[in-house]
Amino acid sequence: MSVQDVDGVVAEDAGWEVDPGDEPGMAVLAIVGRRLKDRREKAGLSAAELGDLTGYGEDMIRKLERGDRIPRPEFLDKADEVLDAGGIVADLKNDVKEVRYPKPIRDLAKLEARAVEFNMYFNFDIHGLLQTEEFSHAIMKTWRPAYTPTQLERYLAAREGRRAVLRKSPAPEFSFVQEEVSLRRPIGGRMVLRRQLEHLLEVSELPNVSIQVMPTAYADHPGTGGVIEMLKFSDGTAAGRMDGDFGGRPVSDPKRLRLLDLRYGIIRSMALTPAESRDFIEQLLGET
Repeated sequence: MSVQDVDGVVAEDAGWEVDPGDEPGMAVLAIVGRRLKDRREKAGLSAAELGDLTGYGEDMIRKLERGDRIPRPEFLDKADEVLDAGGIVADLKNDVKEVRYPKPIRDLAKLEARAVEFNMYFNFDIHGLLQTEEFSHAIMKTWRPAYTPTQLERYLAAREGRRAVLRKSPAPEFSFVQEEVSLRRPIGGRMVLRRQLEHLLEVSELPNVSIQVMPTAYADHPGTGGVIEMLKFSDGTAAGRMDGDFGGRPVSDPKRLRLLDLRYGIIRSMALTPAESRDFIEQLLGET
């Protein structure tokens, strides 16, 4: 290792990579970097000295100050301490809270934060909002091209942040329909799947969440076209998408949304009821 280790954190972990096409995020990071540099200079320290005191290399400090890297919260806390900044540097965490997530996920999270109703049909894996962290980790490791460790951590953090919407107040209404196969595939191994099924049972107890299972034997339903996702907002508008239709792109046109609503309604009506689905998941848990 070319740099020193401080509290188990190495220099390569001082920040996440910036998405080159994320112009709003890059603008925020440029401001954060300038504030960090100003505070360092006021403290009379060089970039190399700040690196020594925080356990990170000079090159990493300069990247953070240029806005070329997204600083981690733990780095900002450490820098605030060694610069005796009285919370000024640590407070920069609020500025980077959102941009540390990839822009497409930030955009999705903003829509989810506005939604008052979620209607989700998934046929190939468990919906991200319902996944445990270890299940998410296991499934993301199967994707190709493979993520680097830093990219994987960043996407996992983003997914974890999105899951908070399940317990927000006032609570949106959630309806999930999961194909049976998505509950049987042992992503990450038997114990990871067991904990995932236990988590589904726990989430299904929330008063605002309905989880239904579509048995594989039920073949005559419109979910064969792929995933359906619909978000409905308090002003009466909505956004949705379906694999294999409309190019898989999100739509907000009322005519297209009506088609998605119709298909989802049929799928939901044909699936097991929430109570039957809980029994089914408990049975799967006993078999796993």
